[in-house]
Amino acid sequence: MFKEHQSLVSRYKKEMKNSLAAYLQISEEGIEEIFSAIHFKSYPKGTFLVEPGEVFNDCCLILKGCVRQYHLQDGEEKTTFFFTEDQWFASYYSTAQNKPVPYYLACVEDTVLSVMSIVSEYELFKKYPEFESVCRTGIEEQLEKYQEMLVSFMSSSPMQRYKNVLENRPDLIQRVPQYQLASYLGITPESLSRIRKRISSPK
Repeated sequence: MFKEHQSLVSRYKKEMKNSLAAYLQISEEGIEEIFSAIHFKSYPKGTFLVEPGEVFNDCCLILKGCVRQYHLQDGEEKTTFFFTEDQWFASYYSTAQNKPVPYYLACVEDTVLSVMSIVSEYELFKKYPEFESVCRTGIEEQLEKYQEMLVSFMSSSPMQRYKNVLENRPDLIQRVPQYQLASYLGITPESLSRIRKRISSPK
């Protein structure tokens, strides 16, 4: 754990324990058991969290940083998503079927994660149904947002996609390299440069 991240993790631990106590009608011992299954990890920029061919068994929440999901198509990187603070990522299919994932997860920035293995999560769900209910609600809400984003992406032009990023995720403009952002938008870096110039030029 990087020293500069210790205070962040300490604050998150306190907030998370308070949230568990507020939303779950279980004993203090139960809350401690759930919390003991959570691990906090720091990764430097450039770290690969998972690569194609590996089984991904963790459910991760980003406390700080940015993680890119991408795959290779004919040797070219195709970015499918950027995960940032307060977003989670996992592959329940990979764990349940013991099948490898077809993508990379790489840290675009120094990143701090809250990590729980999906196997541990399933065991805790069986023991504490209230915990499962809270987690399922959060998962469903985030999946709904992802689906809305995918539908919007598929039905919009490159210009509209870029404007959508400006409106809903403006931090990505400064946080990720232009070629990665262009890949996420489904265009070339040159096309992205032209779009940015058109938006910034006075009418």
